[in-house]
Amino acid sequence: MSEKNRHRLPVSDEHKRQVLEKSDKVRYRVCSTGDLKHGESMKFLLPIRGVDEECFVINYHGHFHAYVNRCRHVPMAMDWVDNQFFAERNRYLTCQTHNAYYEPTTGECIAGPQSACGKFLYRVPLEIRNHMVYAQPLVLEFDDD
Repeated sequence: MSEKNRHRLPVSDEHKRQVLEKSDKVRYRVCSTGDLKHGESMKFLLPIRGVDEECFVINYHGHFHAYVNRCRHVPMAMDWVDNQFFAERNRYLTCQTHNAYYEPTTGECIAGPQSACGKFLYRVPLEIRNHMVYAQPLVLEFDDD
């Protein structure tokens, strides 16, 4: 089989159905992967439990992570200075009000008020497709309401 024809094999109906199901997922375009350099963030709104919640996406060493913009110490926005989530030379995420520090890759609170330590930021599932970052809706109950 020639290299040119290798990519033109017939696709089964089952495969077509699976691809269609995957592409029919609800998702929200957040930004292009080129919009954020390492250590940069961008806020966006995402419907959670029927209400638009403020969230943020970060680029941490070329990997994208997103969280609900809600400190685990007291449920309020983490960025006292608008869209500033990184601290310590982009090593940690921080709540500027409570001085809580979070691991960028996991969202775990590693320093700050004792009631927040060991808790995790609420993660927003992401999908990267064709250099675009998409947030997927989540069904979630906040245990700090």
